Amino acid sequence: MTAHRELRGDVAVLVPAAGLGVRLGPGGPKALRLLGGEPLLVHAVRRLSEAPCVGCVVVAAPADGVEAVQRLLEAYDVTVVAGGATRQASVAAALAAVPAGFEIVLVHDAARALAPAGLFERVAGAVRGGHGAVVPVLPVVDTIKQVDAAGAVLGTVDRSGLRAVQTPQGFRREVLVAAHAAAVDEHTDDAGMAEKLGIEVHTVAGDELALKITRPLDLALAELLIKATED
Repeated sequence: MTAHRELRGDVAVLVPAAGLGVRLGPGGPKALRLLGGEPLLVHAVRRLSEAPCVGCVVVAAPADGVEAVQRLLEAYDVTVVAGGATRQASVAAALAAVPAGFEIVLVHDAARALAPAGLFERVAGAVRGGHGAVVPVLPVVDTIKQVDAAGAVLGTVDRSGLRAVQTPQGFRREVLVAAHAAAVDEHTDDAGMAEKLGIEVHTVAGDELALKITRPLDLALAELLIKATED
């Protein structure tokens, strides 16, 4: 495995990769589960490194696995730091390690290991164009029902204004720093933290390849996608 290129862009990418991934079943940290014979994290870093906009990558690894992750990613131009007990803490740790000079910061889940380079370019371009916070989205295709605590349907939600949010999520650096500084509750979505500051979150088109690998079925689907792209 060799690095595709030297990173020279103006964008920093944070990759929180310390989560256990309980829904994926027994095993090690989710980012280190194998997909096509390689850890999800390696797939994710390889693809984001192909984006010309990327100039810095910081991975937040399990606190007891920093050296192992460094070895795993030694062919890539990345910085590895110890992550925290939550995704939010891991993002904060990675953000603190970004060198001065990077004013655009993307946060990307290693579980979205097949996200293509073009998606990073699209999100970064929207931030560069003046938006303080940007998320890639896809239309919601399923019918959505609102139900009560007993499981009875209360009504059907109009899905025309609904979107499923993906990563990478992009921010002006000062917006992400302020969002983390102001957070008093735990969040699994950095854009949600920006929303609480009153920051308008802009959307761009997502990509179906950026599916989140959360369950064993997702992993099996990702395996099929890899084989399809290789054929």
